[in-house]
Amino acid sequence: MRMNKFFCTAIAAAIASAIALTGCGGDGSSGGKQLVRMSHTQIESHPDHIGLEAFKKYVESKLGDKYEVTIYPNGTLGANEKVLELIKQGSVQYLVVSTANIESFDKLYSLFSIPYLFTSETAYEKFITDPKTLEALSVNSKANGFVPVAAFTAGVRNFYSKTPVRSVADLSGKKFRVQAGPTNVAMMQAFGAAATPMSFGEVYSALQQSVIDGAENNELALTDQKHGEVTKYYTYDMHQMCPDLLVASNAFIDKLSPEDRKVFDEAAKEAEKAEFAAWHEAVDKAKKTAEGMGVEFITVDVNEFRNKVLPLHEQLLQATPELKPLYEAAEAANKAD
Repeated sequence: MRMNKFFCTAIAAAIASAIALTGCGGDGSSGGKQLVRMSHTQIESHPDHIGLEAFKKYVESKLGDKYEVTIYPNGTLGANEKVLELIKQGSVQYLVVSTANIESFDKLYSLFSIPYLFTSETAYEKFITDPKTLEALSVNSKANGFVPVAAFTAGVRNFYSKTPVRSVADLSGKKFRVQAGPTNVAMMQAFGAAATPMSFGEVYSALQQSVIDGAENNELALTDQKHGEVTKYYTYDMHQMCPDLLVASNAFIDKLSPEDRKVFDEAAKEAEKAEFAAWHEAVDKAKKTAEGMGVEFITVDVNEFRNKVLPLHEQLLQATPELKPLYEAAEAANKAD
């Protein structure tokens, strides 16, 4: 059952008000313990949530006398852009957020929006879990107010739509929902389609009402968000591999003792491992469920799609030269695969 927008907004406002009342810097307490709030926009069965449950279990097993970890799923605290502001203020301590949602804060994160940055999912996974990658993404963390502490896989982003996409020509003139960001808009223009940025929670109704012809995401969107009820074609064009990042509030972690910080950093890695394991299991399950919903999975010539957007790489690097070291590191990961 879907809660109406007014009711969801009212819940988010009430919780946000409660957070604001917990005291200086949002360092609320419960029975003498410091509250640690973790936010994400997925449902409770999603791998992101499973990763955060592993985080909570680890921290409370080591420091349960000092900290109480609370997870807020389903976008309860609001859209990621809003929660990022709460993260910067220190009233929320951790957030799982797509790199596409951080681009407006820091251009380095636009790296992952570059279409066909990776040539395989294996290279992508090795790259995002390399500590050097998170370190490179963290160079502006002081100014941003948050720092990435773990990477969660969000798989491969592909097109799904009401009509089949078997070649680039099938995208021509169609309206597809994309995550906000100029790179995603440029990608769709290169494909000959129209980009329609909108929040993830609005996609189902937009598809149902034919405001858009399709969207692009991983397989879980078909089942977790029920998009497979209204789109019956899922095309493996493999245009993007964008991770979700677990980011921590500087206002919180900078105040931790070295001993406590070590535990929280270890918990982040436990979350990463748990999310990866849950992800691969969830994708296999989602594909089977979606097939039962009548979704057809289509394999295409990936190179046909890739060649349409490869010119964007040089344009994006010229526009954002600070991406070059990370881009070259991603290329090295491709060659090593």
